[in-house]
Amino acid sequence: MEVGVPKETKDQESRVGLSPSSVRVLTENGHAVFVEAEAGVGSGFVDADYVQAGAQVVEGPSDIWNRELIVKVKEPLNTEYQYLQKEQILFTYLHLAANRLLTEHLLNSGVSAIAYETVELPDHRLPLLTPMSIIAGRLSVQFGSRFLERQQGGRGVLLGGVPGVKPGRVVILGGGVVGTEAARMAIGMGAQVTILDVSVDRLSYLETLFGSRVELLYSSSSQLEAVVPDADLLIGAVLVLGRRAPMLVSRSLVGKVRPGSVIVDVAVDQGGCIETVRPTSHTQPTYLEEGVVHYGVPNMPGAVPWTATQALNNSTLPYVLQLANMGLDALSKNAALAKGLNVQNHHLIHSAVQAVFPDLMA
Repeated sequence: MEVGVPKETKDQESRVGLSPSSVRVLTENGHAVFVEAEAGVGSGFVDADYVQAGAQVVEGPSDIWNRELIVKVKEPLNTEYQYLQKEQILFTYLHLAANRLLTEHLLNSGVSAIAYETVELPDHRLPLLTPMSIIAGRLSVQFGSRFLERQQGGRGVLLGGVPGVKPGRVVILGGGVVGTEAARMAIGMGAQVTILDVSVDRLSYLETLFGSRVELLYSSSSQLEAVVPDADLLIGAVLVLGRRAPMLVSRSLVGKVRPGSVIVDVAVDQGGCIETVRPTSHTQPTYLEEGVVHYGVPNMPGAVPWTATQALNNSTLPYVLQLANMGLDALSKNAALAKGLNVQNHHLIHSAVQAVFPDLMA
């Protein structure tokens, strides 16, 4: 099969769909891999690395997108819609619930679109979302602590505090992978940490991980109203598979947060769970609203592409190889991969996306 690897076009997105080591596996299995020139530079891979791995390096997106299988990192942007075509397989992050325009273009093109984030194992783990969730969770605290600095517009709070001065308070909405990794980082910095979640079982599990180092609360409107105003750093880490994130924090509640505090909403790529959050970019990552610094970059792991590309490839390669070997027949052989199918032959396939866009079901 011919596999195309485009250069990412999202703002400062330097990850790449396939690393040279992944390309080598594909070419050793008899597949032809085409990589757009300089697609891997931001992740530390030069064109010569891909050539040595057996790929053909080509100029321009039109020479890449005309392939049977397209492997990307982020969703196609409007400049790439023209390349989508019937009988093509697109394998990438999509997050369709927050992007009606992309959903419509995928439907109109007839492409078979498989989303990394909805590939789901029988035990409900999300193997292709998890590595980036780990990175995003850790970065949420790293970025949050930076933007708490006075020179970055923040209150001037050191999350870890110092002897004689209390540490900053980090409030995390959601105790999944993102929330857990954010807590690890915040604890490591010496912050006071609170996690809210609606699953008592998850809270019990988190207690086995963190013990008394983290305050674990059942998430309700009254609890949110009690703890959010005291947050120096508020992290949105809510995930509902395939759907928009629920809106947990209203504008009025954000207005009660101390000026100069920071909000990082990792759920922004699924619509966000905080009313005042909107998507930003690595070029302009923050804005001030209700006196609070907001960070809403939807591709946070793109800030660390050397790490993120390799972590992603470690998880995606087995699935890419199956698709290259068998095409869409791989879906009948691999139930987890089949759950990743969002769009096929002008139809919405994934039930969660169907629920978001019922009018596109015709």
